[in-house]
Amino acid sequence: MMRESLAPLRLPAYRAWLAGRSANALGNAVAPIALAFAVLDISGSATDLGLVVAARTVVNVLFLLFGGALADRLPKHLLMVGSSVAAFASQALVAALVLTGTASIGVLALLGGINGMVSALAMPASSAIVPQLVPADLRQRANALGRLFLNGAAVLGAPLGGILVATVGPGWGIAVDAGTFLLAAVSFGLIRLTGAAGPTSRAGILGDLRTGWSEFRSRTWLWVVVAGFCLINASLVGGMSVLGPVVADGTIGRRAWGFVLAAETAGMIAGALIAMRLRVRRLLRLGVVCAAFIATPVFVLGARPHFALLVVAGFVAGVTIEQFAVAWETTMQEHVPGDVLARLYSYDMVGSFLAVPLGQLAVGPLAERFGLGPALTGLSALMLVAVAGMLASRDVRHLEHRLPESRMEESPA
Repeated sequence: MMRESLAPLRLPAYRAWLAGRSANALGNAVAPIALAFAVLDISGSATDLGLVVAARTVVNVLFLLFGGALADRLPKHLLMVGSSVAAFASQALVAALVLTGTASIGVLALLGGINGMVSALAMPASSAIVPQLVPADLRQRANALGRLFLNGAAVLGAPLGGILVATVGPGWGIAVDAGTFLLAAVSFGLIRLTGAAGPTSRAGILGDLRTGWSEFRSRTWLWVVVAGFCLINASLVGGMSVLGPVVADGTIGRRAWGFVLAAETAGMIAGALIAMRLRVRRLLRLGVVCAAFIATPVFVLGARPHFALLVVAGFVAGVTIEQFAVAWETTMQEHVPGDVLARLYSYDMVGSFLAVPLGQLAVGPLAERFGLGPALTGLSALMLVAVAGMLASRDVRHLEHRLPESRMEESPA
């Protein structure tokens, strides 16, 4: 069984893609820690830190749709190489400025915006290229392996960032991040594909985006799930990232909260291993049902913030997050034509990312008005409402997972 789960690794192009994505994930786990302390060393201002971080996020969202349209026009792996080289250059410049003591908040915000832009140009391509790397019967395993390596890189990257900042300074942490982009560029450059470019469009970028929007709207299962996860992401981020630390400060303590988050990451790794081996007919339905359990730690935070309960809830949420993530990636790749896949990924990403700041901004006033406990239990209820709304769609419930019968178990999901 394990040999079958690792079957995608026999494909050279997939291995190169996986190496590049993992290198990026490692650097992206180091970078926020290093950048945060670099900004604090300059000004000591949380407002300045928020400005630098927000600059990257806002520009990233603004360019995602353009990145999707570009990825459907150009060879995706070459777009990923170019983006990684540009990201290396921008982060190397940031590292040089920090190390020489010449960095300013304005320049860091500008370079962060540039990094967010080049990242947005490659993100849809990085997901949409998978059908060109692996055959249909291996995509679920390939997606699960990708999630496993991404989570593993994140687990390694966060403590590595802390060690680098504490021992040699934040500038060298950012330099390591730049190096991972260069490593990713080399890895993506090893991908060899035939017919990698999509058909040439004469409609222009705006015309391509309109076509992508029409394709997005025409698939009920797609826009229903994106809408549902817009609400889930807003509730989850607001509950876990904003209100969670506040509750932890008054109950289990900061160190224990770190273990809760670690339990969630461990659950994600376990979840990816489970997702490799699942063989069900209605994979999307299973993923959406599992999404209901993502609300577990938010509910426990509001109802009974006990350490042991939160650790278990975090682990359960991590496992179920991965079931949905792998189901969603696989479903997108199976049911969306390759010539519009990157554009539809970009609409999906924008729908997800826009929800994050909304959740972060809204939960504070909600907690002040109703209290921490009611606000958190209310957020968990909203997440369940979103799951119920997704399952109310017949298209979501009945969309079939396209695998050869010989590779599926007898019992449907």
